[in-house]
Amino acid sequence: MLDTTSFPIMAKWPPQFPDRIQLYSYATPNGVKASIMLEETGLPYEAHLVTLADADVKSPEFLSLNPNNKIPALIDPNGPDGAPLGLFESGAILLYLAEKSDMLLGQTKADKHRVTQWLMFQMGGLGPMFGQLGYFQKFAGSEIEDPRPRERYVNEAKRLLNVLDTQLDGQDWIAGDYSIADIAIAPWLNGLDFYGVKEVIGWDGYTNVTAYLDRFLERPAVQKGLTTPPRD
Repeated sequence: MLDTTSFPIMAKWPPQFPDRIQLYSYATPNGVKASIMLEETGLPYEAHLVTLADADVKSPEFLSLNPNNKIPALIDPNGPDGAPLGLFESGAILLYLAEKSDMLLGQTKADKHRVTQWLMFQMGGLGPMFGQLGYFQKFAGSEIEDPRPRERYVNEAKRLLNVLDTQLDGQDWIAGDYSIADIAIAPWLNGLDFYGVKEVIGWDGYTNVTAYLDRFLERPAVQKGLTTPPRD
């Protein structure tokens, strides 16, 4: 059983089920990775809505679990060696849950490394570049008159989509079988509609990628994870 006094975050988001994994998240491309993974694995969990407002992500309670003030984060009351474990960073959470459940990380050691390389592709490339594209297309960066920042991220998004489209030629999932690499990558593809950039990057021309995202969104665990925790 989880000792709630050891985790100050629980004072702000008290658990109803302290014996379950506690997820602190919001429905962003990074946030839904954790909820989708939990749904795919069937691990018991309890989801807490942490908004992107400073009152939540910069609160002392949240910072006690994630000093980087970003969602998602989680606490597993039944961590390694029988001790509770707190984690932040969506990629680290995906790897941990895959190992805990023995799911979605490939069948062999070689598979694991192939999956991990595509996870890192998302963490180091796809997420940061798409996020910057969204900033310069939809948010405050769109007010900058100099076209070069926006053009940079448009071109980089196209390059990354071409990498994915090539990798997906002749296969359903990015690393062979469905894996945490797909759970990392596909939510960022799904976010392109929110950013309003599909036309400018020529989305419809990446036919392998568009079919891939459709397959991903058809999964029941994905549909549930995309709305967990529900927004108020």
